[in-house]
Amino acid sequence: LDARHNSKRRKENRVLVYPDQLIPKINTSKKMSTLANQPSILEMSQEVKKSCGDKQVEITVERIKMAKSIKEKQSNDLEKVAFKRKAENEEKPAGKKEAKITELDSTLITMPLPHIPLKNIMDVEVKLVYIDEEDVSYEFVESFMSTGIRPTCRAAETVDPLHVPNFNFLPQIDKWLQVALKDASSCYRQKKYAVAAGQFRTALELCSKGAALGKPFEASAEDIASVASFIETKLVTCYLRMRKPDLALNHAHRSIVLNPAYFRNHLRQATVFRCLERYSEAARSAMIADYMFWLCGGSEQCISKLIKLYWQAMIEEAITRAESFSVMYTPFATKIRADKIEKVREVFTKTHPAYVEYIYTDLQGLHILPQTVDWSSFPPQQYLLTLGFKNKEDGKFLEKLSSRKLPTFTEHKTPFGLLTKEDTVRHMETMGKRILPILDFIRSTQLNGSFHGCSGVMEKLQYASLLSRLQRVKEQSQVINQAMAELATIPYLQDISQQEAELLQSLMADAMDTLEGRRNDKERVWNRIQKVGRIEDFLYQLEDSFLKTKKLRTARRQKTKLKRLQTVQQS
Repeated sequence: LDARHNSKRRKENRVLVYPDQLIPKINTSKKMSTLANQPSILEMSQEVKKSCGDKQVEITVERIKMAKSIKEKQSNDLEKVAFKRKAENEEKPAGKKEAKITELDSTLITMPLPHIPLKNIMDVEVKLVYIDEEDVSYEFVESFMSTGIRPTCRAAETVDPLHVPNFNFLPQIDKWLQVALKDASSCYRQKKYAVAAGQFRTALELCSKGAALGKPFEASAEDIASVASFIETKLVTCYLRMRKPDLALNHAHRSIVLNPAYFRNHLRQATVFRCLERYSEAARSAMIADYMFWLCGGSEQCISKLIKLYWQAMIEEAITRAESFSVMYTPFATKIRADKIEKVREVFTKTHPAYVEYIYTDLQGLHILPQTVDWSSFPPQQYLLTLGFKNKEDGKFLEKLSSRKLPTFTEHKTPFGLLTKEDTVRHMETMGKRILPILDFIRSTQLNGSFHGCSGVMEKLQYASLLSRLQRVKEQSQVINQAMAELATIPYLQDISQQEAELLQSLMADAMDTLEGRRNDKERVWNRIQKVGRIEDFLYQLEDSFLKTKKLRTARRQKTKLKRLQTVQQS
């Protein structure tokens, strides 16, 4: 019955083509689940924290430099491609492009949004997620930049020098760790997933004690982190095979924290989110996986197509399950004007009459869709996102959040006072059920990460602080690990200024301190930012109160003048 009901709702989806646009837009009004029941979390061992956690701030600096060099290379490649395409276009006759415009510049066309079967999703996971990898992917080896080949080193079995390319510049795995990984992989292939998980945990302990690389005194923290990430991602696949995605979740986050440049780490995180029915977050992870695959030199179109298919399926499922809002994507190629936004809202109102209590247009950042995105074509086709809400208060709340420079959600009458337990519970439920699910959906088609309000990262860290006050330690650990994975990925998604780099380092350091129980929660960077946000919110309230008072005084004066005129007229 549930499947039949979902099928009926999917039939309501439409792809709309604007008469004055070149690209079709997806237009849907579906339902979305909230993060009500957080899964139980497997805590990170103290040894792993000490081995990799203390170095995260140093790695962040190197990561920013590495990401910058990768993006510069891709930017140069894009310029060459653009120059080549321009030369080709100049040789072609201009009639074809005009014909395309004429063809679509007609009446509004509607057609069903294609449904992606579960079998197709499972095929993607079998081909890209559950494969038994034998090579460690190193994040900080710049040699691959000149060749476009991702640097890897055989970990799970002995390497035959006659049949393997010469990667002598790569770090060599410690022989005892190599044996442990080989035994664990053997159990995995025999479908003894619980035994394999135990052996991978043993391998992780060996790695944390210094037995990661063959020359431990010469090994860098970055290379050790890449080896640890390889083991973490092995644990993810084991727990997924055991149908325990709640245990796989933190391992998925940590594999990204340790090596965010490897696309499979993000894709495995997407699979974990899918199994936990957190489809918006799964969609964002798949989007980042596809971008990372391209950014780090991936050229196999078949792999990219599979990732995009997975991304599209997760977006569809998130929209199908959305209950409080509907969504519409509008393509555009020029600057967004006020009259265009009004036109989009008119179309939205006609198409979704049940979701017009409040219509919100996201102007914080532009959106991309898997059906049209091409990372090698800069900029990719971009979309304007419009959300319509059944509940007016939800839309107003989102509008208020997006207008703030700094995120703060306490909204209590005494902005500088301490929260009571009742206030903390109320704010935690507000964030968990009203704010984060909508922000997660918005970010499922928005690549660039940032630190401002509505970016998702700061909100998660502040949500973790609320969980800490209520002593919900496991949920707090999961949220912080997820936020750290986002922070580790940001340098690859956007250019980082010096000020943002310093903030990124501070956030990573404080997040690690929180996981290890160091210092008071009140000293965290995100809590200091929230205090500044409260001041900003307080000033907004003062300004609003002043304007209301000014209007009231003006109204009184006008009323007095009117009375005087009436008196004069009567006399």
